[in-house]
Amino acid sequence: MAGQIRIGTSGWVYPPWRGEFYPRGLAHRRELEYLSRQVNSVEINGSFYSLQRPSSYQSWRDQTPDDFVFAVKGGRFITHMKRLNDIDAPLANFFASGVLALGAKLGPLLWQLPPTLAYDADLLAAFFDRLPRTTTAAAELATRHDERLDGRALTTTDADRPVRHALEVRHASFTDPEFPGLLRAHGVGLVIADAAADWPYLEGVTADFAYVRLHGSTELYAGGYDAEALDGWAQRIRGWTAQGVDAYAYFDNDAKVKAPRDAMALAGRLKAGSS
Repeated sequence: MAGQIRIGTSGWVYPPWRGEFYPRGLAHRRELEYLSRQVNSVEINGSFYSLQRPSSYQSWRDQTPDDFVFAVKGGRFITHMKRLNDIDAPLANFFASGVLALGAKLGPLLWQLPPTLAYDADLLAAFFDRLPRTTTAAAELATRHDERLDGRALTTTDADRPVRHALEVRHASFTDPEFPGLLRAHGVGLVIADAAADWPYLEGVTADFAYVRLHGSTELYAGGYDAEALDGWAQRIRGWTAQGVDAYAYFDNDAKVKAPRDAMALAGRLKAGSS
């Protein structure tokens, strides 16, 4: 059976998109609703900057079609500030903040490491071992939140579903040949990050899904992808899904309103439009 294809953008709240991609006069509160009718997935990136609330996740869930899927970006407090150390309470807080309110629309969790964090197999293995692999385990972890989430935590799930995790790295030391094997051993997906930046480019499938982030082909967060580049990504994604691997691809080249248009163009090539 062929894998599923999810194509979208990294976030949706971008003022330059208003009147360019979003119709002029569209209420800001309806932007996700509009985008979710053009693509079939999106990354929630506000969760990277701060703990969100269950009501926000519930609202995002309710604004989107039944078959829509969200990837959720893990908090930078865990990855960038704590640098994966002493993270039991921060992880519990993250999962208690409302992630589980997405229900069946919860897709992979994205963990982006800072460019100053080098490859450390023991540190990564300890982190992977702490990650919940089902929504039931995530709900149990959420019950261990600290006082910062008192009165605003969601610690239940409507059903027991698998939870996937993907890791994006930015330090050159991750070219270590042992790194993909560590990901495979823990069932964590490698993020294939295409960017006009001094980050290592790693490509491979280390779990039962592939995860691509397209940050800009010629200019970080701004460069668009031409027809040849989109054809190449479509070919890669077809190859993965033909092997039964699900594929997620998100465009992060938002600065010049390239992301939604590139996402729609890639989705069109793959017939992966919204439901």
